[in-house]
Amino acid sequence: MAKNSTQNKSASHPDHGYGKTLEALQIELVKFQKHLIAKGDRILILLEGRDSAGKDGTIKRVIEHLSPRDTRVVALNKPSTRDESEWYFQRYVPYLPAAAEFVLFNRSWYNRAGVEWVMGFCTEAQYEEFMETVPTFEQMLVRSGIQLFKYYLDIDKAEQKQRLKDRLTNPLKQWKMSPIDAAAQKHWKDYSTARNAMFARTHTPTAPWTIVRANDKKQARLNLIMDLLTRLDYKDKDHALLCPDPDVVFNYTHDAVEQGRVAA
Repeated sequence: MAKNSTQNKSASHPDHGYGKTLEALQIELVKFQKHLIAKGDRILILLEGRDSAGKDGTIKRVIEHLSPRDTRVVALNKPSTRDESEWYFQRYVPYLPAAAEFVLFNRSWYNRAGVEWVMGFCTEAQYEEFMETVPTFEQMLVRSGIQLFKYYLDIDKAEQKQRLKDRLTNPLKQWKMSPIDAAAQKHWKDYSTARNAMFARTHTPTAPWTIVRANDKKQARLNLIMDLLTRLDYKDKDHALLCPDPDVVFNYTHDAVEQGRVAA
């Protein structure tokens, strides 16, 4: 199989029935949320990925029909001077889920392992401190009862280039552009190296990484939702619907990187 061949767009994954399948999956999400509210559980989802990987669009489809009172999306701005003086995880803790809450982080504390490290916004000591302590931090969250899911949306360099170009020309997307976006292609290899180190050092049995191949946005959304629902317990689950494609969504392994299943 050619490297990254399953990253092709609709030619390999026709989106016939996308809307119908998405609606069915959103019904499953509503079923789950009813169960979540009744049980008082706590769900935390981290969505990471390169600039333009599709995090916003994926989150939009996940939460579209969920209860706004019990669902929160967290997308923090760059840290303030006060934030920078605090314990690194401190600014994220207030946004963690309480009982019956479904919380999604659009980027998370993993900024330190990615954009902050690549762009020189943190020191080597700060980076190492993060990489050494984040597994313990996440273990504490899970031991406290939070169900934690970490997803990385993966796109290739050509796809990112096209999406960033679209942002410049589409007046409805220009708010997404930032100086960090402008440097994304220039630092492509640096981000790849940082991502691989992040996977290797922060993929743990307690808080594993799940990779979603996201060149095809629609297939990425469907498969991420399917994968998430397979991991959740709730009444009246439609098991026949939940068949994620293992070529699109899969657990991180070192071999997945070495074999080119993740964009180089």
